Amino acid sequence: MPDLTDIANTIRINCLKAIHAGRSGHPGGSLSIADMLAVLYFDVMNLDPSRPDWKERDRFILSKGHACPSLYVALAQRGYFPMEEALKLRKIDGFAEGHPDVGMPGIDAPSGSLGMGLSQGLGMALGGRHLGQDFRTHVILGDGDLQEGNTWEAIMLAGHKKMDTLVAVYDSNKLQGDAPVATQLDLGDVGAKVATFGWHVLYVDGHDTDALKAALEEAKTIKGKPTFIVADTVKGKGVSFMEGVLFWHGSVTMTDQQLADAVKELEHA
Repeated sequence: MPDLTDIANTIRINCLKAIHAGRSGHPGGSLSIADMLAVLYFDVMNLDPSRPDWKERDRFILSKGHACPSLYVALAQRGYFPMEEALKLRKIDGFAEGHPDVGMPGIDAPSGSLGMGLSQGLGMALGGRHLGQDFRTHVILGDGDLQEGNTWEAIMLAGHKKMDTLVAVYDSNKLQGDAPVATQLDLGDVGAKVATFGWHVLYVDGHDTDALKAALEEAKTIKGKPTFIVADTVKGKGVSFMEGVLFWHGSVTMTDQQLADAVKELEHA
């Protein structure tokens, strides 16, 4: 069985290398979702990297598309394409664009404008139900997604339709582009609000791979309700000088020394 914490740290290291090579990117939110990606791609989801368009595969949508460097390297580590491609972030000769695009193997939906991902995931889940397919759909949401009306429309409809093959994981890292979430637009108790619309709600430490795995496995057992996982996370997780620091939201350029310091810290975590 793979060590998911080690996989998550490797995702973080390669993610930062990609951002450094691209001379821009969003390190803070990319680092906060690494544990989720490790659990989803290396344990929970039913996938076949050799057949990225396999109809029975589980689906994944990164609604907070600016965190795509971590997704790209997770896909590379899982075997969808060589790591060199993920390290061509925002390069004209590569397909690792600044936000996910379906032209890249393993990407199920484009993202970038916040608030769209859960509606896309709900549409996929409804399509699967209509076709009699039992694949599961997972969506990672950020704080900004929860400030968009489209997200709440999807929350209402998914609960109404009893979409138990749909799972939303909320990366609650509490910082966004210009200010802390509580200052910019306080979200209150998101889990309690979502539960009123017929969702099964779970609360986990978003950096505890065992807790994330247990929550995602529990979601598979829930019938008649979609599952919403509130993951308490730290922006910039794993790199001491980035953790909880608004500057590292992005889009920023790391110096060679900053990259070296971050990699050294992650390698010894």
